[in-house]
Amino acid sequence: MHHTIQVHNLVFKYPDGTRALDDVSFTIAPGEKVALVGPNGAGKSTLILHLNGILRGEGQVRVAGMEVGANANLPKIRAAVGLVFQDPDDQLFSPTVFDDVAFGPLYQGLPEKEVRARVAAALAAVHMQDYAARVSHHLSVGQKKRIAIATTLSMEPEILVLDEPTAGLDPRARRDVIKLLRELPQTMLIATHDLRMVAELLPRTLVMDQGRVVADRATPALLDDEAFLLAHGLEKP
Repeated sequence: MHHTIQVHNLVFKYPDGTRALDDVSFTIAPGEKVALVGPNGAGKSTLILHLNGILRGEGQVRVAGMEVGANANLPKIRAAVGLVFQDPDDQLFSPTVFDDVAFGPLYQGLPEKEVRARVAAALAAVHMQDYAARVSHHLSVGQKKRIAIATTLSMEPEILVLDEPTAGLDPRARRDVIKLLRELPQTMLIATHDLRMVAELLPRTLVMDQGRVVADRATPALLDDEAFLLAHGLEKP
């Protein structure tokens, strides 16, 4: 089976020699929706930044069949892997919502008609089709999160990698984002502290602690193992 994400013996050291990632290996098959959980400083964000080549460690990372270490693949990889940061303001910097969502396809050199079609489809997928002319900075955090997701969907990615998609949201906006993620067909890896979302949305969970993957299990069994959760700084939802 063509694995969408393959990480093999990945090691990443900070300049002072600290291992942020310590021999991390896992694979994610097409269509899987997987949680990445663990205490702060476990290496989750560092790992995510390896999946589209922002950071480079030692070991092998392949996404959508392409070697991330090869520079020639990076533009294709960045189209295939939609990375959604924790803070949507890191992702939204254009005058209007339309411009933000059009940025990737325009950068790829797609014709204007195709760009417009992709923006319309991406905004519809996140239920924000009436917001194209709005200024991103004036939106609520929940709306910004959805626009940030749309900016990656306009690239038609195979894989969505999200860092804390429900962080900082009020209950209604949180529900909206969970519902949206359930509707999307992409393979997903979601780094999160929101274990109630994990229970509801993500059938498989990877647990990281101190730079290592310490568990890779079916979510219900993992969330029932209270002693294990406590040992790794996690609370049963």
